[in-house]
Amino acid sequence: MAFEFNDANFQTEAIESDQLVMVDFWAEWCGPCKRISPIIDELADEFDGKVKVGKVNVDNNSDVPTQFKVRSIPLVVLMKNGEVVEKMVGARSKADYLAAIEKHA
Repeated sequence: MAFEFNDANFQTEAIESDQLVMVDFWAEWCGPCKRISPIIDELADEFDGKVKVGKVNVDNNSDVPTQFKVRSIPLVVLMKNGEVVEKMVGARSKADYLAAIEKHA
């Protein structure tokens, strides 16, 4: 199951993480977000302990989406050492997300 990032824990859990971090910006009303949600959860389980995979609900958190200039969702961001290394806008396949993880791991 994906980690639940929020405004309160994002700095310590994502930005200061020593692992590759994958963040899915989503909302309950977003159809494409619902389609990729099971993929994000699968990736969280598959990469447990190697890549921190989590989600930010943009309706319940405003600081982090503002910081990352989220304009469209779903938006999946990969971060390494606190820096954004890749952004993927829109629903993608599991293969696309796997390729991005492998590229930056």
